[in-house]
Amino acid sequence: MQIKPSTALRNDYGTISSLAHQTGEPIYITKNGEGDIVVMSIDAFEQREKMLEHRAKILEAELSRLSGEPVYTVGEVRNRLKEKYSHA
Repeated sequence: MQIKPSTALRNDYGTISSLAHQTGEPIYITKNGEGDIVVMSIDAFEQREKMLEHRAKILEAELSRLSGEPVYTVGEVRNRLKEKYSHA
């Protein structure tokens, strides 16, 4: 975890930007000794968003399964797809 004062962001943006790109991790910026904002590269942010979206979909599927909605094995899905597209 990288923690930097807000003056570093103001006075040395290039170093903060490079650090964000090199580490791929969030950089915590403090203001008057207290946590204020988090900075990260766009690539790291987008990767994090994809991972969170994927986790949300998995959770949604698990909740559906637990609520009693039907589930299918991989073999059943393959057979359904073969049937569906055999006439195409």
